[in-house]
Amino acid sequence: MEITTEHSIPLDILDDLGSRFIINVPVEERKDLVRICFQIELAHWYYIDFYCADDKVEKKLKPCGMKEFTAHMFQHIPFLKPHSKNLDSILEQWRDYKQAVPTYGAILLNEDLSQVLLVQSYWSKTSWGFPKGKVNEEEDPIRCAAREVLEETGFDMSKMIDKNEYIESTINDQLVRLYIISGIPQDTKFQPRTRNEIRSIEWFTIAELPSSKKDNLPKLKIGVAPSGLFMVMPFVKRLKRWIFDKQQKGAQGTRRHRHRSVGDAETNLPKNKKQQQQFAQAIQAEIQDFQLMRQQKASNSSPPRNIRRQENSRTFKPSFKRQLFVNEEERSRNRHQHHNSSGTSSSTGTGHEKNNPDFLQFSAASWLNFRFDQRAILDCLTT
Repeated sequence: MEITTEHSIPLDILDDLGSRFIINVPVEERKDLVRICFQIELAHWYYIDFYCADDKVEKKLKPCGMKEFTAHMFQHIPFLKPHSKNLDSILEQWRDYKQAVPTYGAILLNEDLSQVLLVQSYWSKTSWGFPKGKVNEEEDPIRCAAREVLEETGFDMSKMIDKNEYIESTINDQLVRLYIISGIPQDTKFQPRTRNEIRSIEWFTIAELPSSKKDNLPKLKIGVAPSGLFMVMPFVKRLKRWIFDKQQKGAQGTRRHRHRSVGDAETNLPKNKKQQQQFAQAIQAEIQDFQLMRQQKASNSSPPRNIRRQENSRTFKPSFKRQLFVNEEERSRNRHQHHNSSGTSSSTGTGHEKNNPDFLQFSAASWLNFRFDQRAILDCLTT
């Protein structure tokens, strides 16, 4: 018994949907009615989006469910009409298969993540989509995705798959997972491995892909209306977000590893880093002086400080204008000079300082209350 519906879809629309999704199915495939139902599902999705829900259509049609829509298609298309009486059984088989069999494929991106590869099917000649297909029994999702991409594009991505990099969506009760593969040269030669399945393979600019059916930019930019990319639209927003995150991480990594000259490094150091660097330079200068002083003591000669610096082949100019460590002998001389000029004494030294010529006083303003044993410190730094 044939199923009739209360709806009436205009014949010209049925012709359009049939030519888009059904008529081009190869003759040898037409016996697989479950597979035909997947094509009818695409036609139904297209009908709802572009005939029933599109605001630009002068007279929007009343939407219908998948069962009613399938009945219309079976009654309208000649090679399906004999099977109309078994429509309930066919749809039940299709739903069982659909829920049990996910679809896996890939989003193939070029090297700078600006282009994506799309395929055009013989079955849906006016529509573009990602290369993908249904998983075989007990087949691993990654193997399925690689197999389908190889069959539809001739490109072997099996060694490029990251099992954690994918976009997944449930469309009309069916799981669709697309693994993201980037870094593919745009001059790669693609050639389908199967006959009568893929009509064309092309690169599309991602920025120009529509994320909704109301976006007319693709038609202006690439000559393809949103209706021709309706199988791509559910993934566009998340793909753009993935690319943005990837580029941000790449930019951060570049900044972290960017080679800079010493001058650049010093110029861009934070204030506290500069202070640490200056402090280290001053200590290094004192270490060099201390080492030279020990050598001079061993030879019983003690030339003036400025002469020692000239003799030192590794001349070092500390960044600080004043010395952080001052030898007690120099400190006593400075106090004596200050006493003679002002008539007062500024000495704050202790007996230990006077008796120990290796005792140093740290003269930075914030450290005036501290005393250090020069020999103990410099011995640690030079051994």
